[in-house]
Amino acid sequence: MFKRLLALPAPGHQTFFLWGPRQTGKTTLLRATYPDAFWIDLLKADEFRRYLQNPELLREQLAARDSVRQVVIDEVQKVPQLLDEVHWLHERQAVRFALCGSSARKVKRGQANLLGGRAVRYELHGLTAREIGKEFNLNRMLNHGYLPTIYLSDRPRPLLEGYVGDYLKEEVAAEGLVRNLPVYSEFLNMAALSDTELVNFSTIARDCGVSSHTIKGYFQILEDTLLGRWLPAYTKRPKRRVIAAPKFYFADIGVVNHLARRGDLHPGSELYGKAFENWVFHELAAHNAYSGAFAKLSYWRLTSGNEVDFIVNDMEAAIEAKATAKVTSDHLKGLRAVAEDHPRIKQRIVVSLERTSRRTEDGILIVPAVEFCGRLSAGDFF
Repeated sequence: MFKRLLALPAPGHQTFFLWGPRQTGKTTLLRATYPDAFWIDLLKADEFRRYLQNPELLREQLAARDSVRQVVIDEVQKVPQLLDEVHWLHERQAVRFALCGSSARKVKRGQANLLGGRAVRYELHGLTAREIGKEFNLNRMLNHGYLPTIYLSDRPRPLLEGYVGDYLKEEVAAEGLVRNLPVYSEFLNMAALSDTELVNFSTIARDCGVSSHTIKGYFQILEDTLLGRWLPAYTKRPKRRVIAAPKFYFADIGVVNHLARRGDLHPGSELYGKAFENWVFHELAAHNAYSGAFAKLSYWRLTSGNEVDFIVNDMEAAIEAKATAKVTSDHLKGLRAVAEDHPRIKQRIVVSLERTSRRTEDGILIVPAVEFCGRLSAGDFF
């Protein structure tokens, strides 16, 4: 069992939402943290039906028990009406709740009770290098993805096939998120090709035979179901014209590999480099969430083509992901260009496959991937 870096509140201390993609280990983490909690699992058909028909049953059940300090509701988005009962019990009975789910869409769009800001929001990402520890294998992670069960499997492809199928059946079809499931399924394959890139809605719409408006809605579903996220562009005080559109990143590279039919990825290939960039963003996002840094992550790109993959806050750090064992001057063009436009930038880093770290004459730090993860966790970069 992996020791996850997300620290949850002690039992009975805080009501919170715990969101995260399917199979990231939310339930496992909650059971380890709250072994004595009163547990409601809405994945069980009988429990789902009972609470859907009678949300007040939660209040009645707790009234029959002495001094319940902690309640866990797994897949809370399936019965948003329960949140009214949670609100009342939190205020009147001082009961604390862990509200877990893999999709906030139904909760947000259904105008459900979000507890008036009383509940903190946590997010559990897939596995990070630090959580895996000494057994971390970059090639395995870039091919298998970040989901614990699939990362550990020697046969990830059937599991990824099942994962996507369950997502379509349980997250999309069961919640009635789209009218045409076959088109949405085809959209997933097309969207995977846009991972780490600017998204051309018109091209995807033409290939799927729907409108650009529909495709934008489909990307919103991916975001709401936590299967992907946008990375905004850094546009503050540009000296030269910059790209302002966001880039899209899937939450798990294994899912991308499966949807895009990539096959095995090997160092030196273009697709390996794209997967490596997705992984670096994954490590940055997880560290940002777990450390409580609340940093703003973005990317920077000139219309002329020079680009930096990741900008932290207001030029606190600029980070490039380069899946190469030999970083050359050509790989540093973006970092040198951003320093020309923003000379106050504090750090410039290249995450690479080189074996040892080094620093160029103009101050760019080049670090091996594993060392980057250690220094990131230590707070060296933000």
